[in-house]
Amino acid sequence: MPTQISDITHAIQLAVAPVFLLTAIATLINVLSGRLSRIVDRRRVLNGRLAAGSPTEPVADDLEELALIDSRGRLIYHAMFFAVLAALLVCIVVAVAFLGAMVAFSVAKSVAALFIFAMLSMIVSLALFLREVFLVVKARSQRWR
Repeated sequence: MPTQISDITHAIQLAVAPVFLLTAIATLINVLSGRLSRIVDRRRVLNGRLAAGSPTEPVADDLEELALIDSRGRLIYHAMFFAVLAALLVCIVVAVAFLGAMVAFSVAKSVAALFIFAMLSMIVSLALFLREVFLVVKARSQRWR
């Protein structure tokens, strides 16, 4: 009986480290969600201005900004997809590792593969986020000229 409790305790200890990773991924998803909300809000403003035919800004500028917003929205959406995928993979890693400890079969290769896929997904998410930030910075620097 003590061996089983120590095995469970060890499995829980191993499962705690990926939980910290889930916290980081959740924070990233929150940031991406905030950026996507701002993109949607700005799109609504521009579409409203175009529909009203407001003469305050040239239509070409609004259309150019809408194209930029579309690109940004796609990048953020895909970044969110890969961040959520990474979170799901980390959850599966925890479940498989815990199950492996309870059923006593080797899950090392499965856990390693899932963790690698989770990290690759996270890398893709961060790269897409970085690309979106570069788009914003580039657009703003061109507007200030």
